[in-house]
Amino acid sequence: MSKLVKKKSQKAGLPPGTLVHIGDRKVERATISVIRYNPHECRESKPKGFEEGAHELQEGTVTWLDVTGVHDLDIVHSLGKTFGLHPLLMEDVVNTDQRPKMEDYGDYLFFTLKMLSFGSTETEISAEQVSIVLGKNYVLTFQERERDLFDPLRERIRTGKGRIRGLGSDYLAYALIDAIVDSYFVIIEKLGEGLEDLADEVVAGRGARTLATIHVLKRELIYIRKAVWPLREAISGLYRGGTPLITETSGHYLRDLYDHTIQIIDAIESYRDLLSGMLDIYLSSASNRLNQVMKVLTMIATVFIPLTFIAGVYGMNFKYMPELEWRWGYPLIWLVMLGLAVIMLILFRRKRWL
Repeated sequence: MSKLVKKKSQKAGLPPGTLVHIGDRKVERATISVIRYNPHECRESKPKGFEEGAHELQEGTVTWLDVTGVHDLDIVHSLGKTFGLHPLLMEDVVNTDQRPKMEDYGDYLFFTLKMLSFGSTETEISAEQVSIVLGKNYVLTFQERERDLFDPLRERIRTGKGRIRGLGSDYLAYALIDAIVDSYFVIIEKLGEGLEDLADEVVAGRGARTLATIHVLKRELIYIRKAVWPLREAISGLYRGGTPLITETSGHYLRDLYDHTIQIIDAIESYRDLLSGMLDIYLSSASNRLNQVMKVLTMIATVFIPLTFIAGVYGMNFKYMPELEWRWGYPLIWLVMLGLAVIMLILFRRKRWL
């Protein structure tokens, strides 16, 4: 399946709001984990089913409910019904090809973005969609797989380090988005290190492998740009939307997060320009090498043209050719041919063609 566009044909003809999972199934079984915390305590649980009170909310306590495995439509539907989520929102959750965006539904905010990581190689980027629902005192997250970037955040909540347990659900939503955006810097830095090595290969003229690497990196940068570019406007909408769900304190952090996305976009654009320049240098180098080869072949052909002419003349089988009877005819022809070759090489040298 294409990384840039996933198949949506199975949704054709269905009414809006119909839950149809689009994307790859990345876990065998969907799971739910719940963290409830306030400034004084933190409690965690992993209910086996949705009916075990996973949705209970308490005043003065922030509830973070994390769902892993959006392919389980029953869990997604049950959560949507319990929290009163809009059907179109739930449709976006199970459609993992969503563009990063922010939507204000009044009582809650919906945010979707891409969690990027390296695949089998350090030039292959894989993505997972993460959907976040921010309510008054709760945050819902929907992920495709178990491995995520939120373990340091969970540890801060457990130990009470930092200010997260003293602030509301809006700060938790910010911290989740910030963890994902910070991972973009790691990916960009590793790609930047690869670009430095690639630049040396381009100058050295390593061949077709270098050209293939350039095209792979250009494709991956386009993929990252698709994930990051709309994220800028989505974050901007969070702190400029005027919603009461975002406090002034969290708004300051979101503005800083907006600046981070601008830095990432600038780095992506710079790397794209560098790759375009490397591609031009590679093609120019290949063209120059080809010209040098053609130049040598042309010189050789030019030197042998008059020699071929002489050999062709004396290779004719006419009876009356006086030179054929000369005692020194053969060495004389060799002397003439070698002399012509030397004279032409001297001429090419003076004209700096060699």
